[in-house]
Amino acid sequence: MMLIKIKPGWFLPEHEATPESVFSNRRQFIKKLGLASISGAALLSGCGKIQQEQVRQNLEAANLRGLSFTPNPKFTLDRPLTSESVAATYNNFYEFSSGKEVWRNVGSFNPHPWSVEISGMVNNPQTLAIEDLLAKMPLEERLYRHRCVEAWAMAVPWIGFPLQAMITQADPKPAAKYVKFSTFYRPNEAPLQSKGYPWPYTEGLTIEEAANELTFVAVGIYGHELPKQHGAPIRLVLPWKYGFKSIKSIDKIEFTDQKPATFWNTLVPSEYGFEANVNPNIPHPRWSQATERMISTGDRRKTLLYNGYGEYVADLYNI
Repeated sequence: MMLIKIKPGWFLPEHEATPESVFSNRRQFIKKLGLASISGAALLSGCGKIQQEQVRQNLEAANLRGLSFTPNPKFTLDRPLTSESVAATYNNFYEFSSGKEVWRNVGSFNPHPWSVEISGMVNNPQTLAIEDLLAKMPLEERLYRHRCVEAWAMAVPWIGFPLQAMITQADPKPAAKYVKFSTFYRPNEAPLQSKGYPWPYTEGLTIEEAANELTFVAVGIYGHELPKQHGAPIRLVLPWKYGFKSIKSIDKIEFTDQKPATFWNTLVPSEYGFEANVNPNIPHPRWSQATERMISTGDRRKTLLYNGYGEYVADLYNI
């Protein structure tokens, strides 16, 4: 992957930052929800060499299909990519695990065959098999930064297409103001879906956010189709928002005139807002968002407003 040679306007050098209390507080929150505790070793140090090798072998065994795509030079990075073995072993996917080792728990999940239903206030409702959808969409690669609400971060080479392309095909009616995304509901394949939370996982955007140039539908990563722990076979990527907004394994997209209820905002509305933009000046109620930790290296940086993507999205908000 090529990195830019000229530092962009939002580039900052690395700084010491994220307090360890961020991660212990998150574990306490998960325990309060009744979910399993997060491994402290995984949270604080990432995966070790032995685990990375296990993940590498796991990825090879998955026989992930390679994808044809064109790199988009507009979306590059100010930092090295996170190694695939680290990115594939450090995930939030609460259908399968409350810890980071989601890859250990996704064996029963079957993302093929898969279809996406597009409905609601549109002139062209449709249900598309993932293969038919991909045949219609030229794929590109974008290097994006990913920022979790837990104050860790990674840098990822996503493969996919702008959500705007799907919006154009759906042809929303003028009264549509929001887009609601839903994922699967399969308690027999996703163990945590047997718990009494508001499954399936849902997320939402204003229609202006959904149509933004940055809003990306990812079907691949690191040159191949998405592994299960990354949200196979199709997920949303919103690099200026906290990671929980980037819903995984999407099977329904609905256009509506009502703000949709979303998973985390329903569970803890005082802590997980609908908007969820990365903002170092607005702390989470129980920890600071002023800094972030790169999971692959442990390097610590100042958090950037909108994760550094303000030139694309600032005009959507009144900050």
